[in-house]
Amino acid sequence: MRQSRWFFHPVLVFIGSILALMASLFLYIYWYIEISSGLKRLMERFDLDAQQVLTAETWMVILVLSTLVGIILLGIFIIFVYNLKTVRLYRLQNNFINNFTHELKTPVTSLRLYLETFQKHSLPRESQLKYIDYMIQDAVRLNTTINSILDLARIESGSYAGNFVMKDLRDAMTEFLDRNAHLIENCRIDTDFPKDQAFLYRIDPVMFDMMILNLVTNAAKYNKSDWPTLSVRLTSRRGRIFLSFEDNGIGIEKRECRRIFRKFYQVGQSDDMTARGSGIGLYLCQYIARLHGGRLTAQSEGLGKGSRFTLSLPDKNVLG
Repeated sequence: MRQSRWFFHPVLVFIGSILALMASLFLYIYWYIEISSGLKRLMERFDLDAQQVLTAETWMVILVLSTLVGIILLGIFIIFVYNLKTVRLYRLQNNFINNFTHELKTPVTSLRLYLETFQKHSLPRESQLKYIDYMIQDAVRLNTTINSILDLARIESGSYAGNFVMKDLRDAMTEFLDRNAHLIENCRIDTDFPKDQAFLYRIDPVMFDMMILNLVTNAAKYNKSDWPTLSVRLTSRRGRIFLSFEDNGIGIEKRECRRIFRKFYQVGQSDDMTARGSGIGLYLCQYIARLHGGRLTAQSEGLGKGSRFTLSLPDKNVLG
């Protein structure tokens, strides 16, 4: 059935419409010229006044009609582009729903299995603590996923006012790494924070920590090396502050480095390793970066060569 209706594809319909309009315009002008030539010969034969038969306004009519046809073509093109974007967004949303459902079901299923194990078996204290630790990790994962959706909705709606405070980014990063060491204990963190320079900036501690948490945990999550490593560097040059996160993970194809910040976008959706997550983590990070007056960029030499995410902030914060 699908093969018999291939000619209803939007691209083919669009191309067919364009060709039909262009053919109509061509035939209209061609026929008009032929008729005008015939009228001229007729006027010369019977010695008629050309100003009464062919007026200058006729060419103006052709110009106006041609302009209208051009506007119609432009309108069709805009509608076509909008339709393609709508279809793409629809597919991305479906992909998000599928992955978000997976992100919710996986920890819930895991929690259920552990609870059923507690219910059916009498476990030694050591095993109980081990399973309880797993359950806490699943609960944290579930809570993080839900909070990401809620925070994204608040930020996009403009209802999040923020609570900005002046803070040295060195202290903010050091406190964050100490406070969240249990979440990245399987990843070695190397820091390079100049001690002789202050990096004062107005940040929203909650949003800033959420952005850093996404970047740091991604470095360990999307990593196939025996010992995941993340280098965090803080520098200042040319009137801007740069906070970079460089890992030895699975890397990113160069053409994907800008796309990964799109809403619901995921790299390597056919690969179990790279298709995990809800597809909003980096989009949320970019939104938070802009909330702080900065910008987040990604760089990578390709798959298997690690990646580097850099937060660029103006040296003098303009947020009030």
